[in-house]
Amino acid sequence: MPKISFKGQQMPESPIRKLVPFADEAKKRGRKVYHLNIGQPDIETPEVALNAIRNYNHKVVEYSHSAGMLSLRERLTDYYKTVNIDVTSDQIIVGTGASEALLFAFQSIMDPEDEVIIPEPFYANYNGFATNAGINVTPIVSDIETGFALPPMEAFEKAITDKTKAILICNPNNPTGYLYSKEEMETLRDLVKKYDLYLIADEVYREFTYDGKTHYSAMYLDGIDDNVILIDSISKRYSACGARIGWLISRNKTVISTALKFAQARLSPPTFGQVLAEAAVDTPDEYFVAVIKEYIARRNAVVEGINNIEGAFCPNPSGAFYVVARLPIDDSDKFCRWLLEDFEFEYQTVMLAPASGFYSTPGKGKDEIRISYVLKVEDLKSSVKVLAEALKVYPGRTN
Repeated sequence: MPKISFKGQQMPESPIRKLVPFADEAKKRGRKVYHLNIGQPDIETPEVALNAIRNYNHKVVEYSHSAGMLSLRERLTDYYKTVNIDVTSDQIIVGTGASEALLFAFQSIMDPEDEVIIPEPFYANYNGFATNAGINVTPIVSDIETGFALPPMEAFEKAITDKTKAILICNPNNPTGYLYSKEEMETLRDLVKKYDLYLIADEVYREFTYDGKTHYSAMYLDGIDDNVILIDSISKRYSACGARIGWLISRNKTVISTALKFAQARLSPPTFGQVLAEAAVDTPDEYFVAVIKEYIARRNAVVEGINNIEGAFCPNPSGAFYVVARLPIDDSDKFCRWLLEDFEFEYQTVMLAPASGFYSTPGKGKDEIRISYVLKVEDLKSSVKVLAEALKVYPGRTN
């Protein structure tokens, strides 16, 4: 039998999706499963975006420019003006989701065996993108006790080697919901200047900030225009995950010209997704006012509910729509599977993402889970109730 590639063997399984077969089986047994495992919002995609697809009347669905439709890139520059970021259309390369944009970035700035430093826990697919690009992730551990604040500069400096080429952050953060402050971003600026590194900033959750706090973009940082690569997407902003449109932005001309070669190799991003994305820029402000209000209520329901469970702890995040919570459990992978295979409360159970899959450091996240609060408040309250009941009888409870 022919062999599978080493890269294929090394490719990590998604901690978010690997439990899907167990959830399917639970549903077949008549259980209601609350899906708290994946960042798929139930918020409706803006009507202005959907209408653009409904009204599409071209006779041929053609390839677009490899960098994305010029009209879309020009509309994106208009969007960025509203958040005080000045970029031009030729500084943007559109990808099939932020995932492809990040992969283009990795491939453009790093050679095989080069290293990218990422504060952990981090979005699990960063590991997969790194494996795909043949590079190595160097994790810097952040702590639940601080709400997963940026680790100190000294921790980064200890991790930097002659193979280190970039620092990657997600702000606001997936999976923790942590929102990096202006001061923390300036710490990162000083690091990349001192060591001549790239700063890759995944800012797909920019709009989702709470408690009067505001997002501070990496594009605001002075003196590192050639170092910053911004990753962005319509998936979360406009609740359009399935459109698969994201992009990278850089003021570094060499980064853009290099990334464009990778974009040309896959021809072009999807046409209909680009049409939807271009129209989505016209989404009215009232849409976001209502969405943010809803997410605050959802966050509060989850955080308060978990912190009322004996032995559990959940920081109060200021961004995105995720929390990482610590539970009195022995093994988050085992617990999340047990919930689906062996537990039910009033014919209900919950599907969670084990936080171990969001760490690169072995053994980390064993007593933590990630929750996506993308369900209605009533469902979130019910799911936390189910979780509390599960912890009362879980065989691997630790206290």
